[in-house]
Amino acid sequence: ASAALSARPAGPGGRGRGAGASIASPQAGMAAEDEAELSLLECRVCFEPYGPDGQRRPLNLPCGHVLCRGCVGALAGAERQRLECPFCRRLCGPAETSDCRPLLQLLELLGPAGGLASALGRSGGGAAAAPAGLGLRLCLGGWGSLVNPTGVAACPESGRLAVAHDGKKRIHVFGPSGFCVGRFGERGPASNDIKYPLDVAVTPDGHVVVTDGGDCSVKAFDFDGRGVLAVREGFCLPWGLDATPKSEVMVTDSEAGALYRLAADFRRGELKKCQMIRSRLVSPRAIAVCRTSGAVVVIEHLKALGPSKGSTRVKIFSAEMDLIGQMDSFGLNLVFPSRIYATAVAFDKEGRVMVTDVCSQAVICLGKPEEFPIFNPLISHGLSYPVGLTYTADNSLVVLDSGDHSVKVYSST
Repeated sequence: ASAALSARPAGPGGRGRGAGASIASPQAGMAAEDEAELSLLECRVCFEPYGPDGQRRPLNLPCGHVLCRGCVGALAGAERQRLECPFCRRLCGPAETSDCRPLLQLLELLGPAGGLASALGRSGGGAAAAPAGLGLRLCLGGWGSLVNPTGVAACPESGRLAVAHDGKKRIHVFGPSGFCVGRFGERGPASNDIKYPLDVAVTPDGHVVVTDGGDCSVKAFDFDGRGVLAVREGFCLPWGLDATPKSEVMVTDSEAGALYRLAADFRRGELKKCQMIRSRLVSPRAIAVCRTSGAVVVIEHLKALGPSKGSTRVKIFSAEMDLIGQMDSFGLNLVFPSRIYATAVAFDKEGRVMVTDVCSQAVICLGKPEEFPIFNPLISHGLSYPVGLTYTADNSLVVLDSGDHSVKVYSST
């Protein structure tokens, strides 16, 4: 691959087991691949497994590297004022650390007796990486480059990928070959700064649109990083978004349970209309618009009735916003033996619905709206915590994997 993901950073002085290992191509050996994935669950300093509480709780450093709470305290010393990252030597204070949410979610998913290999469905002979003809072409980002990424989108004209994450500059742009070509969206208090990005979309006219959970707004930038528009009024908690072929933007409001259509002249920075087009949804988050039919698919997050984390429901609407199909986790379990918790959704060029599932670490095809739902796993191997999904103009499948802070691009071989 023309860009490699560092899977296992070296510990202090190069003590890390498997230090320097990388996922360079889909043909890497199974043993090396298992080692790279299982390393996500260990602190890179003490090599103890992470846990949800106490000294083993995983913490992010400002540089993007992750250590357990015990090692953060040990490196800070008795006075606990400053510590040096053992991987990149950047200085920070213990108060600047934060919980590593993807790893905590992964630990919650695996449970006290679970393991990553079993969650990936490798028992009994394992699962195929992808159907014949679909292979991993690029793996971008990784530890220290992307920090807790939350959204990914592809520019239909240039082929560039925009990724929203928790770094100092919130939007990271990759070129078609996999190299970083820009970073923008400062973390700060200014009106065009991005407080906490939840999702990102790219319009056909080349503007990057971000939902900001920090100030409950929708913000638009050009690819040079200049803020051109910020829409703050009317939203309770804007979450997911996708662009239409007409450069309009569909936005879900998770707290209000609503879906909005936003029309704007992004070049002039003028908002034309922000219209609620669907209400009475249940915590809608991820959304996708079909480029050919105009159909819209939304993932709702249903409340838990007990100690479980709840379930999800996939709803498909026509271009006129008439409901044409829906299926919740229970219904999907009737055609798939494992529990499904959908986190991201996209349409391929034939109009089929694709979702990511964090329970099986998979990408699943649910079919076209008129045949919904069928069940066809596209990728059932090699993902940790998939939270984003999109297609490029050449129909390459792009998966945002928050578990290892990476973007994985699959294409026909």
